[in-house]
Amino acid sequence: MLIEISTRHGELTPAQRQRLQEKAEKLTRFGRLMSIEIATSQEKAIWNVEFQVSAEHKNDFVATESGPTLEAAADQCLHKIETQLRRFKEKSQNHKGDVPQGGDPSRSVGEID
Repeated sequence: MLIEISTRHGELTPAQRQRLQEKAEKLTRFGRLMSIEIATSQEKAIWNVEFQVSAEHKNDFVATESGPTLEAAADQCLHKIETQLRRFKEKSQNHKGDVPQGGDPSRSVGEID
């Protein structure tokens, strides 16, 4: 999987790049990801971080966040993108509808013998 980190305005230290790389590698547990692009920019005292995650057979997932430090903005952005990926994974695994697990699909949920 390709992980790309870019900076629009400002500079990233090697330690900051390493932290962003580690955060992006946490997303690999979701599987079927093709690439992760992280774009950062600094304007005055505000950091903007944008994660773009490309998955197989799906549109890109995008999350953007601003914060006073790069780490704070990256953590919030990572949380947003994890939520999007978790919802997508749950939706794709539960594609059969509202059939009760292990039960008779012809009976309704509230029905008693």
